[in-house]
Amino acid sequence: MPSRSCPRPSPAWKTDAVRVLVAMSGGVDSSVAAARVAAEVGPANVVGATLRLWGGPSDSGCCSVADVEDARRVAESLGLVHRVFNLSDEFETRVVAPYVAGHAAGLTPNPCIECNRSIKFDTLLDRARRLGFDALATGHHARRVTDPSGRHRLLRGADPAKDQSYVLAMLGQDQLGRVLFPVGDMTKAEVRAEAARLGMRTAAKPDSQDVCFIRSDVGRARFLGERLELHPGHLVDDGSGARLGTVEAVELVTVGQRRGMGHGTDGRRRYVTAVDVRSGEVRVGPPEAAMSDAVDLRSPSWVDAAPPPGTPVVAQCSAHGPPLDATVERTGRAGTLRVRFDEPARRVAPGQTVALYAADDPTSVLGSGIAR
Repeated sequence: MPSRSCPRPSPAWKTDAVRVLVAMSGGVDSSVAAARVAAEVGPANVVGATLRLWGGPSDSGCCSVADVEDARRVAESLGLVHRVFNLSDEFETRVVAPYVAGHAAGLTPNPCIECNRSIKFDTLLDRARRLGFDALATGHHARRVTDPSGRHRLLRGADPAKDQSYVLAMLGQDQLGRVLFPVGDMTKAEVRAEAARLGMRTAAKPDSQDVCFIRSDVGRARFLGERLELHPGHLVDDGSGARLGTVEAVELVTVGQRRGMGHGTDGRRRYVTAVDVRSGEVRVGPPEAAMSDAVDLRSPSWVDAAPPPGTPVVAQCSAHGPPLDATVERTGRAGTLRVRFDEPARRVAPGQTVALYAADDPTSVLGSGIAR
């Protein structure tokens, strides 16, 4: 019979919090996070909370009824009170609606990042505070460290393959001062091994995939087609301006896309270089046309102080994209900044997040912004 005790957590996330709310998604990471928190502060001081976010059907392993039940059973096995918070209205307003509106404007939104920004580390964190909890713990693979002056740093998770600092790069000092990442110092294999040792039903559960509110049998095109009017568009050569063909829906095309774009007269594949929903144009070009030496970011946010222009950084343009050496520059436009790459890189689709890390410590998050 598996042991029900859990070793005390490492100092990497040790907390002085007395009461902790743990966001339990029904996955293995948040299950082990709950166990580690309970071992640190005692089960009587921990409440597990599962969010009911999407009112429609889901098969992604993130928002389903089965996930709520898995979270409840794990909490019960750990001796924790379990609650379900219905935030479906907020999720629709702050995540789903902007996702649809973004596509209508020719953007490529990242709803998972927006869910973290607006739901988990805004609405839920505020609810935790109002309910008298000292901290909110999640199962994210990231680390928070605090220096002697009380300033917090956000670091990559210990497992490079599962690091989730990219989707948390919008967090600032106020939020980091009230959150815990109990599995951030563990590899995924260690998390699963710990869950198995504790006899958790989630030990071998697959990770959630894709966007939780879009079923795999529905797909993005049908989901969006039921919520906005899709328009056919023209493929236009980025160099000559010649029309090359059509696309069924310009709102479904993203910058950098090559699938469905065909080949040029030289036999090389074409890539999307720009999308203009208003004119119905999708500009395409050869591989080199899909490269850029810079990206402008709107709505920048910082873990701590904003780095001055000229600061070298490491940019990450997707959840598991390659780290790119770059420099922060001014744009001359309020509320924006420019990230100039040391070497040309694939264009970042407008609407996507770019996370920035310290050049002298690429594990340390500086902040993030959204590509214009």
